[in-house]
Amino acid sequence: MRKRKMKKTPLSLENEGKLTLFFVGVGSAFSKRHYQTNLLVVKGTDHLMIDCGTKTPQAVYELGLSITDIDTFFITHSHADHVGGLEEVMLMNRYVARKKPRIILPRPYQSLLWNNSLKGGSGCNESEGDRIKRLRMEDMWSVVRPSRAREYTRDTYHATVGSIDLKIFRTMHIPDQTTSWKTSCWSTGVVIDDRVMFSGDTRYDPELLLDFGSLFELEAIFHDCQFFTGGVHAGLDELDQLPDAVKAKMILIHYGDNWRQMTSRVSECGFKELGRQWVFYEFS
Repeated sequence: MRKRKMKKTPLSLENEGKLTLFFVGVGSAFSKRHYQTNLLVVKGTDHLMIDCGTKTPQAVYELGLSITDIDTFFITHSHADHVGGLEEVMLMNRYVARKKPRIILPRPYQSLLWNNSLKGGSGCNESEGDRIKRLRMEDMWSVVRPSRAREYTRDTYHATVGSIDLKIFRTMHIPDQTTSWKTSCWSTGVVIDDRVMFSGDTRYDPELLLDFGSLFELEAIFHDCQFFTGGVHAGLDELDQLPDAVKAKMILIHYGDNWRQMTSRVSECGFKELGRQWVFYEFS
């Protein structure tokens, strides 16, 4: 893996073919410094935005793009720091750009995402004569349905975005009382090109890391981390219990604004590093 700082805008949505990860943000839901943990994946002429929180349209603007330049989205779960920007995506595409963005959407998640998060701001925007036209997910989005991948130890789905391969797996995030991904509300992470894991939001779940680490030759693990223990995210002290070989691949993301106070601790624990905003992570 090679890291490279972004030197100029606009951010390009194409490259020479290397799998490249670019974090639009690396902060927690309430971060004021590093936006929210949303990830742009680029490979050749293909690209994908993983999550689109409330601050993502602003971040994309600062990177020299319009949110309508992003043509494909995948959403891990329904917290606002992951879905809060989607209303702007839908409205700008339908009424300004006049096109449909694509969304990779497992069937079990569609009704939850539309009815609980997106419908309120978009479902009643049009009329037929003097009657409201009830818009659906398919009116706003071109839905790409991933297939079930049944060979894994937890619910997993498979999708491709051109040359980008995605294995979408369930995670254990909310509520904090659950003890398994099976009893958790919908939340997911993804393995990209069988090389890189993006955990999405998850509590401490060593079974996930050990199982998927044995199935894939992971070169890097971008993992949810908070600097305290408790609640619905993996704590630094919890992650420190993992084998050294796993920690050496882990780049910690979704962290709080007090990150400068924690850099020495992250290094002492043997983690690779804290993830950085607006840096290219390239895998040749």
